[in-house]
Parts: sequence; C-alpha cells; structure tokens
Amino acid sequence: MSRRPNRSTERRPPRGERSAKSSADAVFIYGFHAVREALRAQNRQIIRLVATEAAAARLAPEIASRGLSPSIVSSEQIAARLGPDAVHQGVLLEARPLGPIALDDLPDDGFVLVLDQVTDPHNVGAILRSAASFGIDALVTTERHSPALTGVLAKSASGALEHVPIAVVVNLSRALAELGDMGYWRIGLDSDGEQAFGAIAFARPLALVLGAEGKGLRRLTRENCDTVARLDLPGPIKSLNVSNACAVALALASLKIAPRAAQSSE
Repeated sequence: MSRRPNRSTERRPPRGERSAKSSADAVFIYGFHAVREALRAQNRQIIRLVATEAAAARLAPEIASRGLSPSIVSSEQIAARLGPDAVHQGVLLEARPLGPIALDDLPDDGFVLVLDQVTDPHNVGAILRSAASFGIDALVTTERHSPALTGVLAKSASGALEHVPIAVVVNLSRALAELGDMGYWRIGLDSDGEQAFGAIAFARPLALVLGAEGKGLRRLTRENCDTVARLDLPGPIKSLNVSNACAVALALASLKIAPRAAQSSE
C-alpha cells in the first residue's frame, strides 16, 4: 500500500470554512478562555467581537493583535443574545466556523480520538480539552448525532476547539476501516472490554474510540476496532462519564506510548 509522506513535522495549514454554504454561517464563541484562544490561534475569520469594558481590557493584547474594534456593551446585553444560562464572562465572539480536516490529513504516526455519536456538548468540549492537554493530533466525529462546534461546546472546551483539528465523517465504520488501512491501531474503550486498558503496550499510530453516553460503542464500531479494552477501577463504581474516562485513558496511554520524536528516530 502506498503511504503518504509523514506529516508529523509539517506545519498544518489554517483550517478554513467547511464549504461555500457554511462560510456564510456564523458561530458564537463565548467565555473568556474560549474567546482568548480563538483570537490567539488566528484560524478563524472574525465577524465581530462584543464585550463588556472589563472583558475588553483583559483581552486587550489579543484584540490588538487581530486589529479589532470591539463593541462595548453591558453584560445584560450579551446575556440577551445568548440566553440566561450562558456563562459568557462578558465576551462574545461571532466568527466563521472552522472547517474539518480529512482523514488523509492525519499523520502516519498520529494519536487520535474517535467519537461514536457522543452528543452532549459538555462532554465533547471536555474531551477536546483533554485532547489538547495531551497533544492529541485530531478528533474524529460523525456528521450526524454530534453537537455543533460552537456555543456550549466551545465554552466547555475552554479554547481547545482552536487547537485540535476535527475530521467529520459520514460513516464511522467506514472511517475506522480507513484508519486501519492507514496502519492505525484502533482501541475501543468500554466498561465490558475484554482487555485491561492499563495492560496494553501502546504504539503509534493509535486511535482511541469512545462510545456514546449510556449506549457505549455500537456493534459495527466494536467490530471495526482491533481490541476493546476496559478501565479497571479500584472503587465500587466501574464506569465513568465518557469525558472522564477519556481523560483517565489518555493519562494512562501517555505514560506508555513513545513520544513521536523518540519513535521516529528508531
């Protein structure tokens, strides 16, 4: 099989809009950390920035670096646009959406997360935050049965949405098969897995597959994994929320998986 050149050391191009249609759409990003990282990363086309005077002062360096002139409003005016439950911290960014990457863009020695219809935006946001913290190369999710990459998800991700490339696929089973063809070792995470996750000798390229809240991994998803593993927990509760399970799994894997530079030098 012809393999693509290793892209792990190449600079990724900025992610553009999804399509001509969605480039006309706008997404809302609110909360101090989420907006700050969106401004710092400079991957998005900014439409407008709305902030309280205090929030604009805190973001002054980032605002200046983007050459923006924010609209100064009251906190109540921002809440009126977002709704009373949005924790906006005095700042609202309206921007173009980030476009997805293709599976072909993944590095040959990558470490990626795959979500099997995880629908809660808080969970996906927390997963993205863990992914950014552990240097995960990308997140693969489905076009349907997944939350919009804006609003609550962006706030929960606390800026990680700007740093973790996302591949959106139509058919997850087909995408997992393609990852297998690319040499990725596909590990499903499930409380009923036949193998202890902590006992695995991890190697790149690696895809960690996480199931939906409540339902877990679907049958075809499990069949397209090389192994399904469980987290052995010492307490009486043997299962975790998907975002917590992801964080624990990434912490365990990071202790064993060879760093990219060390492995590529062998």
